[in-house]
Amino acid sequence: MQPPRLKNDCFALPPGVHWTPVDQAHARLRANLHCVTATETIRVTAAEGRFLATDVRAVRASPPAANSAVDGYGFAGPAGDGVQILPLASGRAAAGVPFDGRVGAGQALRILTGASLPPGADTVVLQEDVTAEDGRIAFHGPLKRGANTRAAGEDVVDGAVVLPARTRLRAQELAILAATGVQDVSVHRPLRVGVLSTGNELCEVGKTATASQIYDANRPMLLSLVERWGFGAVDLGHVGDDRDALRARLDAGAGKADVILTSGGASAGDEDHVSALLGETGSVELWRIAIKPGRPLALGIWQGVPVFGLPGNPVAAFVCTLIFAEPAFRVLAGGDWRVPQGFQVPAAFAKTKKPGRREYLRARINPDGAAEAFRSEGSGRISGLAWADGLVELDDGARKIAPGDMVRYIPFTSFGFD
Repeated sequence: MQPPRLKNDCFALPPGVHWTPVDQAHARLRANLHCVTATETIRVTAAEGRFLATDVRAVRASPPAANSAVDGYGFAGPAGDGVQILPLASGRAAAGVPFDGRVGAGQALRILTGASLPPGADTVVLQEDVTAEDGRIAFHGPLKRGANTRAAGEDVVDGAVVLPARTRLRAQELAILAATGVQDVSVHRPLRVGVLSTGNELCEVGKTATASQIYDANRPMLLSLVERWGFGAVDLGHVGDDRDALRARLDAGAGKADVILTSGGASAGDEDHVSALLGETGSVELWRIAIKPGRPLALGIWQGVPVFGLPGNPVAAFVCTLIFAEPAFRVLAGGDWRVPQGFQVPAAFAKTKKPGRREYLRARINPDGAAEAFRSEGSGRISGLAWADGLVELDDGARKIAPGDMVRYIPFTSFGFD
């Protein structure tokens, strides 16, 4: 099943908005984006990383039958105070090999972990608490009815919703689906993310750069992020400051990708061809985000495909991709919007912040559990991305931070990679 395309005005901001706070940008994206990927039914064993298209119900209960949680002896409980002596029934119950018969009143049966409780037994005494000899067992009570057992369906009952739609299937989810007898699931096809770099100043990695060129750091960085997030990375290459060539590349990308991520050319200058071309479609929105690093985002629709135009600076492109593109991609792929988990930790730095913009500092946790900030806030310092293991998020207002003050640290793992 193929969902509807996004509308041309899905990125439109309210009239009169010039600077967009981060929270408002998030709210607009959440309100206007929806899944753009088709669905298919596949085996659970092949569904890792996919987003569920529908709720999934248990085909059978987990566990399917009452069973023993330990190695021991099963009997009809409860057991009273003092020494309890029970004769042993012949045979035993093991996982996958049930006892063929019924445990008589006042008898006990050898039972192993995971074995189904046979008729006549509803309680298990741990083998370490038992003395067994001459066909009898002895143990000290009391022991309540149902001790050391698992009830049928105590984890999941037959027919219950195991996982809701929009859940991303990881190893943990595959385990519960398999345990409840689910064989096939309806999932969204993987989101295809096209990555395109623009600008005459860029040189492909592997080629010889002139004195006036820099190597294209954005494309390998963004392609890697897309792959780490489990989406399909589509390399759309590099285009110089040539509007016709860029138009042709976007045309080709729209046929290969479900969403396009560009870097460079996203503002309103003479050579900002991404925003200019999106403007020709009537769908462009130049979001001046109140964020540091970063600022301009050019958002629009190209031949029905959403385009996220990032700043050209690698640090700004990286931060804007984490803060805006990643949660948006999850929605486009069939999942839920995800807010990255942050933690309050002491600062290992001092900073005075002006009001007006939300700031993201490249940071890492030192051996004392405090957040160190990269030595420079300059967005041209790409080395800080490799140095960091997360970001410190500073809210929009003014703030004066001294060492030891608490700050919000967001590890890169909260963005789906490390």
